[in-house]
This record gives sequence, C-alpha cells and structure tokens, in this order.
Amino acid sequence: MTKRALILFAHGARDPRWAEPFRRLQQLTQAQAPDVTVSLAFLELMSPRLPELVAQLVQEGCGELTVVPVFFGQGGHVLRDLPLMIEQLRQAYPGLVLKSAQAVGEDAEVLGAIARYCISTL
Repeated sequence: MTKRALILFAHGARDPRWAEPFRRLQQLTQAQAPDVTVSLAFLELMSPRLPELVAQLVQEGCGELTVVPVFFGQGGHVLRDLPLMIEQLRQAYPGLVLKSAQAVGEDAEVLGAIARYCISTL
C-alpha cells in the first residue's frame, strides 16, 4: 500500500504565534486520519517550505501527497504560485502522485462553519 500524506499549506508570517491555529488544525486533522501523515508547510517566512517538506516526505517513503491550501480564497498565491510549485515538484519527483485541492475558504461547508461562528458571536 502506498504511504500517503496530507500537506496543509499556509502562507507563513514573521510572528511565530501566527502559525498556532494552523498547528491546531494539523493536530485535529491528524487525529481524524491516523493512517495518513498530516504535515504543515508554508509558502514563505516560516519553515518548512513546501519543496523542503515534499523532499522529506518522499525520502520517508510517501508516494501520494495531497496539498490543501489553508487560504481563505483563491488569490494570487493559490492561483499562480502554488500551481508553479506543484509543477516543479512533479518534474522533480516523476513517480510521485501529487494532488492539490482548492483553497479551504472556497468550500461551502467551511464557509458555513465560519458563518455559524460569526452568528454565534452576537
């Protein structure tokens, strides 16, 4: 069976506290999918960056990776930067099955959960 990994891909920031919600999301996701390696990668300003993490996961024997952009919308980073990175990674690792999902904020269930939270603050 092919070893699988899920990469939560976030922007990154200079302040390390910014990453805390993403680390909690990683832990929650890992708890719900114990048979999959769930990792967190960043576009910039924080480590690991996506290429570094993919190299590590491939070295550990992962043959199937799914990248989930933990971005609110499909902006420039998700529409331009991520597809370029994915293509470069596919060329670097031709045997790797590498998929990319849409930004989490584009999902109706995610938006519904955020709306419910917003209403709950009233």
